[in-house]
Amino acid sequence: MVTITTEVATTARWDDVQHALTGGGDGASCQCIWPVLSNKDWNATTTPQRIEMFRAEIDDGPPPGIIAYVNGEAAGWIRIGPRTRQARVPRTRIIAAASTEPFHDESVWAVTCFVVRREHRGAGLNLELLRAAVDYARNSGARLIEGYPVDTGGERKRTNDLFHGTLGTFLSAGFTEKTELKPGRALVALDLAP
Repeated sequence: MVTITTEVATTARWDDVQHALTGGGDGASCQCIWPVLSNKDWNATTTPQRIEMFRAEIDDGPPPGIIAYVNGEAAGWIRIGPRTRQARVPRTRIIAAASTEPFHDESVWAVTCFVVRREHRGAGLNLELLRAAVDYARNSGARLIEGYPVDTGGERKRTNDLFHGTLGTFLSAGFTEKTELKPGRALVALDLAP
């Protein structure tokens, strides 16, 4: 029997975060720093610099994401946190034009990245990660969560093209599709207000 658990990404879990990110795809080189940098700054960094930046972000807190475990082994990652700490979100024109929420509002959070190790793909980890991320955001005072997933339209996509998550996963977790960002991408939201 498979047991899936989740934990917030703290300094004590750094090795688990790295294990989750390095199981295939771009996670090892990206280090989930892409959402927090402008294109110019991203292009000026190396993988070792991104590792240092990510380590510092986790050390400084609050935790910027959740780790999924399969039978105790780190198997997946999701980035969630206030949009104000994810500089790429308001700088992405299609998101800036589509979102009706003010970008300075700390209570608006965003899900910007999913990574699942190759051997654990197709087992529903993204949905488990997203559900845990929603709970974490709610318990941390978030008012609303946005996501910017890929609408696969039922077609197979390259794994590296799905790091935003899929529309189906967000809808299964209770999010509502607000608008199309561009063909194949949607803006979704989940209102956490009581």
